[in-house]
Amino acid sequence: MRRAVIDLGTNTFNLLIAEMPTRGILFQTKEGVALGMDGINENRIGEAAMARAFAALQHFKQLCVQWEVDVIRAIGTSALRDATNSGEFVMKVAKELNIEIEVISGLQEAQLIYNGVQLTHEFTTPALIMDIGGGSTEFIAADANGPFLAQSFDIGVSRLFQSFTYQDPMSASDIEQVEAYLEACCTAFFKQQLPNTLIGASGSFETFYELIEEKVFQTDGQAIEVDRQRFEHMLDRIIASTQADRDRNAHIIPIRKRMAPLAAIKTRWVLRRAKIERIFVSPYSLKEGVLFGL
Repeated sequence: MRRAVIDLGTNTFNLLIAEMPTRGILFQTKEGVALGMDGINENRIGEAAMARAFAALQHFKQLCVQWEVDVIRAIGTSALRDATNSGEFVMKVAKELNIEIEVISGLQEAQLIYNGVQLTHEFTTPALIMDIGGGSTEFIAADANGPFLAQSFDIGVSRLFQSFTYQDPMSASDIEQVEAYLEACCTAFFKQQLPNTLIGASGSFETFYELIEEKVFQTDGQAIEVDRQRFEHMLDRIIASTQADRDRNAHIIPIRKRMAPLAAIKTRWVLRRAKIERIFVSPYSLKEGVLFGL
């Protein structure tokens, strides 16, 4: 049986097709949709964003037909769960594409992220999983027995991008206002006793890896450890970069070029706030958790 998962993220839509039950990945792709642009902070999906999203799903449906997929599972996250007009989009997709979108809560999202990451990392010691999204960011403290702390925060890079005005490159005051916002939103969580190992779940962390190593992130389905000092130095470079610098950088995919400094500021803040000593990058996240997870 062939199954597909579509992860309808706030910035990016991801498609994963696999043969079950062998878990053999047959095909995967992503499209920058920017579903949350021009609306996420008003709890709505803009007309242009809705059109981009529908076109991406039309393309994904065609790919599923070509790959003779038996079952499609579509998961809606932050932008869709918060938008007052998401029902309109969900109904249109169901009616015209015969794809049922399941809009999940932040805690459900965190559990599915863990389900994916635990397939790539052996939790010999506890670790803090971080998944950077466009609408939300999930933190999951987990060990070999599963998550023991989990929370989803509406601090996604698309929300941050549309919440403030930034200079190019970002000024010291720009960075301070983002960090102050993170402190206001997340301080209570980070006052708890947290693991000092960080696992970055796919997405932006794959880009971070490629910027450090200057090569494509390729893995055999296992999380890869990166040097903490080199990792933080790379974050500093992204934060200090100009838009033109990022536009020229082939390791940053188009949808991340505008918002990469915000992802870097947020990650650097977490490293320091949680006193992180070791860092891993996992190739799996939500979509693998849906398809392969517990």
